[in-house]
Amino acid sequence: MLAIFVYWPLLQNIVFSFLKWNIYSGDQTFVGVDNYAELAQDPIFWKALGNNTWYAAISIVFQVFGALVLAAIVESVRSERWRKAFRAIYFIPSAISLTVAGLLFYFIYQPQTGLLNVFLANLGLGQFSQAWLGHEGTAIFAIIAMSQWQGFGYSVLLFSVALQRIPQELYEAANLDGVGPVRRFFQVSLPLVREMTGLMMIVTISGAFQVFNEVMVMTSGGPNNSSQVLGTWLYHAGFVTNDFGSAAAIGVAIFIITLLLAAAQLGYSRKRRVEW
Repeated sequence: MLAIFVYWPLLQNIVFSFLKWNIYSGDQTFVGVDNYAELAQDPIFWKALGNNTWYAAISIVFQVFGALVLAAIVESVRSERWRKAFRAIYFIPSAISLTVAGLLFYFIYQPQTGLLNVFLANLGLGQFSQAWLGHEGTAIFAIIAMSQWQGFGYSVLLFSVALQRIPQELYEAANLDGVGPVRRFFQVSLPLVREMTGLMMIVTISGAFQVFNEVMVMTSGGPNNSSQVLGTWLYHAGFVTNDFGSAAAIGVAIFIITLLLAAAQLGYSRKRRVEW
């Protein structure tokens, strides 16, 4: 099944990246590495890559380390009932599809009637109100903020499960030694959830370089291509300009980037694995 639905299409995509291919006429011409050379000279490709990098960096801060801290706080609550309630509350946004969440934030970011600008005005910060999705400097960050809200709870839930697997005897021993909650987090919790942290790093970074839905729903890469990401630029190459060879080359670039980052993170995690 993997060979048919993963590896064979991957090999086909690599072959397509060496072609100039008009999907409507069916014409295919071998052009070697010309598609990759064009990508290297395409400023929008590099802009999209930079946006994906911003996406990955911010997602690591919030969906990995931020989620881990919040999960530790939730799991420190004494009442089992309240712990379950907090987990459910934080997970609710993750149950909303990306398309629906994108449309929801599209209306929140509306410059005249959007909830965000109204909220800023009511706080006396109306000078900061703007068309969040209409400015080149804020569009991609507005989309990233929506993604953090939507995916944060899922990360919290996974880290909560990892923290629950840590033997309570270790926490009891730390308490007997007079270790406070902050030191206990760094000396007990953090080392023993390193495997889950590594997994979440891989999932988060891979997802950041494969992002597509929210950008298409909220800006379609605009304004002036300022919020383009690799996924939307691949779509533009394949289905707008009808250049499936260039689209395949972008797909290969995404694959190589995510593969190298995942391999590096796996190697680092294995070296620093902690067992008990």
